[in-house]
Amino acid sequence: MENLRIPGPTPCPPEVLYALGRQMINHRGKEFEGMLKEITVNLKELFQTKNDVFVLTGSGTGGLEAAIVNTLSPGDKVLSLSIGVFGERFANIARLFGADIIPLNFEWGKAADPDAVHQALRSEPDIKAVLVTHNETSTGVTNDIASISSVVKEFNKLLLVDAISSLGSINLPIDEWHCDVTVTGSQKGWMVPPGLTMVSVSKEAWQAYAKARMPRFYWDFTRAKSYLERGQTPWTPAISVIFALSVSLKMMLNEGLPNIIARHAHVAKAARDGVKSLGLSIFADESHASNTVTAVAASNGLDTKKLLQLLREEHQVILAGGMEKLSGKIFRIGHLGWVNEDDIAKVISALKVVLPQAGFRSPG
Repeated sequence: MENLRIPGPTPCPPEVLYALGRQMINHRGKEFEGMLKEITVNLKELFQTKNDVFVLTGSGTGGLEAAIVNTLSPGDKVLSLSIGVFGERFANIARLFGADIIPLNFEWGKAADPDAVHQALRSEPDIKAVLVTHNETSTGVTNDIASISSVVKEFNKLLLVDAISSLGSINLPIDEWHCDVTVTGSQKGWMVPPGLTMVSVSKEAWQAYAKARMPRFYWDFTRAKSYLERGQTPWTPAISVIFALSVSLKMMLNEGLPNIIARHAHVAKAARDGVKSLGLSIFADESHASNTVTAVAASNGLDTKKLLQLLREEHQVILAGGMEKLSGKIFRIGHLGWVNEDDIAKVISALKVVLPQAGFRSPG
C-alpha cells in the first residue's frame, strides 16, 4: 500500500471509502435533504462559525473564484498578500475578473508581515478587500491570520481567506478572527476525495454581495443559500463525495477539533524533527512552519527528482516536489487529514535509505 504524503489529495479512512460506494440517491429528495442539512451543521462547528456555510461542487480553486465574484466588482482595489504559488493564484483570479490588484509579495518561505499590511492599507484608503492564503502549501508556511485580520478590520476591509489546506487541521476560528469569506477543499484535512469546496460567508460579505458586479452564475451564493433552505444544492452535486463527507465529519467531531489540531501539531513536529535528524533543513521560517505540509530544502548535492522517484518506486512513499521557481529546490511532505506519527516515521525511515542514493551528502 502506498504511503501517500502529498499536500492533497490525502488518504481516506476505510469508512469514508466505503461510503463512496453507496448507490446514488435523488439529490432533490428527503434523504439528501437530511444529509446536507446535517453536514452544514457539522461544518459550522468545525469552521467555528455561525455564518452561512455552503457545500459547492468543485475544486478549492472554484471556491476561491466564488469568494471573488460574490463580493467584488470590476475596478475594485484589492490588496493581495502572496507568500507563494497559491497566493498568486488567488490574485490572478481576481485580476481576471477585473479587480485592480495591489500586490504585497513576501519572500517565499516567509510569512506575511502584518505591519506591511497596515502600511499598505494606510497608503491606499480605497482598497475594498484583502486576499490572504492561510496556509501556503507551496512553501510550507502558515500566515498569522489573527494578526492580519486585526489590521484588516482596523481599516474596515473585507477579508477573503484561502484556507484550503488549513481549515479542519490548523486552528482558524472564523468568527473570532472576522474572516468574511473562507474557502476550503474536501481533499485536504477533511479526509475525503476531491470534488467539494466548502465556503463560509459573513454578514459583511453579504453586504458586499449586494453591491458586487462581477459575473457569476454557477458560483452564486444567493442560489446556494436559497437551495440550501430546502435541503438542496443549485446544481447536481458530487453525491458520492457528499456521502463521504458526511462520514468524515462525524469522525472528526468524535475526535474533537482541539484534538485534531493538536494531532496535526504533533505530526508536523515529528516531520520537522525527523528531516533535521537526517541533516536536512526546513525551507520555511520555522516560527511560521505549517502543521499540514513540511517543505524541505534541497542541499548538499540532493537531486529531488531522483529522490522522489526512488521513494515512489522502491518504498511506495509518495512525496511532492517544489512548484514553479522552487522546482528542484525543495521537496514537500504532506501531513494532514488521516495521518499519525507512525505514517511520518515510515517517511523518515525511507528518506534515510534513499537520501545517499539521490546524491545527498550529510553535512555531519
